[in-house]
Amino acid sequence: MTKAYGYLRVSGKGQIDGDGLPRQKLVISRYAKVHDIKIVQVFEEKGVSGTKDLGNRPALTALIEALHGDGVKLVLIERLDRLARNLLIQESIIGDLRKHGFELISVEEPDLLNDDPSRTLLRQFMGAVSQYEKAMIVSKLAGARSRMRTREGRCEGRKPFGFYDGEQSILERAKALRADGMAYAKIAATLNTEGLAPRSGKQWHAGVIHRILASA
Repeated sequence: MTKAYGYLRVSGKGQIDGDGLPRQKLVISRYAKVHDIKIVQVFEEKGVSGTKDLGNRPALTALIEALHGDGVKLVLIERLDRLARNLLIQESIIGDLRKHGFELISVEEPDLLNDDPSRTLLRQFMGAVSQYEKAMIVSKLAGARSRMRTREGRCEGRKPFGFYDGEQSILERAKALRADGMAYAKIAATLNTEGLAPRSGKQWHAGVIHRILASA
């Protein structure tokens, strides 16, 4: 049975708890089972952009170090854009792996890593498309945030405490207690005693008080 490493990557911090990593792991695991491959270790890049080079990819760096260390020669990934979205970085990593005798399989695009000129051209074209799509997403998000700032004066996903009805009076009460020299833990206890509820959870805590007053 051939041994292999798996490599997974999600780019956004908000994607870490999503289905990206489990989906990628399931895809490469299914491929491994069909092709009699044993995945001995999976390297997960969490919240790291595919435009980052090797020096900024700790899991990929660890993977390459492992390849050089224990005789495993095969790496499975879901798609080439999980390896990298930037075409130059993608081709550089592929070239470096091949130079040292390591094999890479993109399980949803297995033919793209063949050496014939047509496949190389197609791989590079798809890498360029992926890079373009990433740039367009970033551009669209930046434009949307800019329009929201113009319209509302700010663009954070979570509104600050005091934004919603009923919160402003609680915020002012906390500010007044702090102005009197009261510690954050004591302010939290006072608000709890007075029945003033936080936005989420059942009770105020010192850390939450510190955060909302720091950003108020």
